[in-house]
Amino acid sequence: MGTNMLNGESSALAGYRVIDLTQFESGTSCTQTLAWLGAEVIKVEPPVTGEQGRNSSAEGGKDSLYFVQLNTNKKSVTCDLKSARGKELLASLIRHGDVFVENFAPGVIERLGFSADEVLKINPRIVFARIKGFAPGSRYANYLAFDAVAQAAGGAVSITGEQGGRPIKPGPNMADSGTGLHCALGILAALIQRATTDKGQVVEVTMQDAVINFSRIAYAAQAMSGQPAPRTGNQSIFGGTSPSEVYRCKGDGENDYVYVYTTRAGSKHWLNLCRLMGREDLLDDPRFKTPQSRAQHADVIDAMLSEWAARYDKREAMEILAAANVPASAVFDTMELFNDPELRARGTFATFTHPQHGELTVPGNMIKLSDSRVTVSSPPLLGEHNRQIYGGLLGYTDEELTSLAGHKII
Repeated sequence: MGTNMLNGESSALAGYRVIDLTQFESGTSCTQTLAWLGAEVIKVEPPVTGEQGRNSSAEGGKDSLYFVQLNTNKKSVTCDLKSARGKELLASLIRHGDVFVENFAPGVIERLGFSADEVLKINPRIVFARIKGFAPGSRYANYLAFDAVAQAAGGAVSITGEQGGRPIKPGPNMADSGTGLHCALGILAALIQRATTDKGQVVEVTMQDAVINFSRIAYAAQAMSGQPAPRTGNQSIFGGTSPSEVYRCKGDGENDYVYVYTTRAGSKHWLNLCRLMGREDLLDDPRFKTPQSRAQHADVIDAMLSEWAARYDKREAMEILAAANVPASAVFDTMELFNDPELRARGTFATFTHPQHGELTVPGNMIKLSDSRVTVSSPPLLGEHNRQIYGGLLGYTDEELTSLAGHKII
């Protein structure tokens, strides 16, 4: 194991070293999570160009802001994995690693000579983690997958949108980052097991599987109806309750709405809502006695709540409803969340200085541990840590590193 005491802070994964051959989002979100928990993450990238995410959008020769969001707290080395010398370098890194992560297109890592079997031969204690779109060996094994593709393949697109309307891709990249988090969880489990067995193993996560896992309640709805889970708009996938909708508030912004939801498990929230709106006359109305009967009369409830919500801005509506013990939230947009002082204080968003972009604020580590502290730091420039890693860790001399750079091996 390596050591990783960042800024003098103690961290949960201090001493663990991750060899990171990931690109785009699903893999990089996995290794970024491990870095936020204190692991030393060494990102291995092609010389000159770097991983594809660095150049995923035009930034005037700078690393893309897409890349910046996904690669904080890492180190970068360059390595030509198509060359014999580059393969030697990677093999040496593997010998010093605890975790190896890749999310190349199907077959790429094997063609490079670093399949799971080969990596575990080099270091039998290493945890080899791979993220693919579809299950290896399945009929879709060789299909390419990005977030939107995986959300369609995993069923999320089919249950998103209005009833009777077309399927819609959900906004969050849950296939990409969600798969990365699944993979990080598997890696942590494998490291815990290694403490007992002293052996590494393969962690395999597919994007299709991760999206299915996020959709478990849809399968409960299917089990109840015997039919594919439907699109239900702003209703629960189960349906069966009202209100469960967004209501327009004061203001003409695109997101000046409040979402109000009352549970299917009884009527307590509905009763609170009636009292709040001064509609005690509805408490014994047979149309609204049960969640199921309220769902059947959702148009009446929606009209009533629309009239009520229009009196307040969305934050006022949220506060009033919360005070009455009715589940509700303003529909916050990304800029409102970005500028929220409480979220900033919590570390939900973190600020650092990037050598190309200047001061940047990005989503930070959402996992809070009482005895682990890692400050979010700028992502590395391409090859920024070549001398530190190849010289300090692997023992290469300055002359050898200059030669490797001259031959474009690093």
